[in-house]
Amino acid sequence: MSPAGKLLEWYRRHGRDLPWRSTRDPYRILVSEIMLQQTQVDRVKEYYRAWLKQFPTWKKLAGASNADVIHAWAGLGYNRRALMLRDVARSVVEHGVPKTEQTWLAIKGIGPYTAAAVSAFAQQKRTLPIDTNIRRILGRLLLGKPFTELKDDETIRSKADDFLPRRGAYYDVPQAIFDLATSICTKNPDCASCPLRQDCKAAKLFLSGRVKIPKRSVPVARERKHRNKPFPDRIYRGRILKFVRERGQVSSLRLGQMIDPDFDKHLDQEWLEAMINRLVVDGLLARTPKKVILPKG
Repeated sequence: MSPAGKLLEWYRRHGRDLPWRSTRDPYRILVSEIMLQQTQVDRVKEYYRAWLKQFPTWKKLAGASNADVIHAWAGLGYNRRALMLRDVARSVVEHGVPKTEQTWLAIKGIGPYTAAAVSAFAQQKRTLPIDTNIRRILGRLLLGKPFTELKDDETIRSKADDFLPRRGAYYDVPQAIFDLATSICTKNPDCASCPLRQDCKAAKLFLSGRVKIPKRSVPVARERKHRNKPFPDRIYRGRILKFVRERGQVSSLRLGQMIDPDFDKHLDQEWLEAMINRLVVDGLLARTPKKVILPKG
């Protein structure tokens, strides 16, 4: 049996029961993929169901205002994803559902991974969406590298063409890899339990104990921080949006003290204004002469 065949057999027995795996609807698949970016699966389940209840179709989401989607997305983080998803819905309502990976990629906000994921999971195309999990698994299996990097993606993609079956449920292979990555082939893998241990070029290295496991698989992101603030700007922008979302509008004079008890008007006002202006540019907030409000768009 081929390595992919072994993987699919394992997946049929051990694969996770996730709500977005029971549909081939491109809309529902896209919603799940956008929500899953930088968010844990268990958290996404609850938001996924609530979102589809409020916005069950492309058309319903396309008609939603900025404020509608910002409220519905509350708690998921990276709020620009919500507006991007709504804008994708507007494009689909106007132009129709894309039929190929290339036409998905042509929509603003859709990157290579998402285009491939929707093509594979919704439209059953023979393509491979490469993310951190797939990069790690196939880097080990096909390249023999215990830990891979972004620069390995093209090599992985070229070798994966022979790995992916040409018939059968090839579209389920990425889902199977996701589950293998979260349960067995983690940063410090359990190679003895892996269904691909006989085929994996890196398994012998791990089983021999000769691989040094790094403390982090990816470098720590360097985030912008203002003078002596304990948190990066991203946290304070989130607080600004949270207060405005909950109250509908907030006095711009009071906002600084609301997001930071140590706010100093002389040292921090320019910093605050820059964060508000960024949120306005992103479409997440709007301004009146004295208030910061949710946009109507």
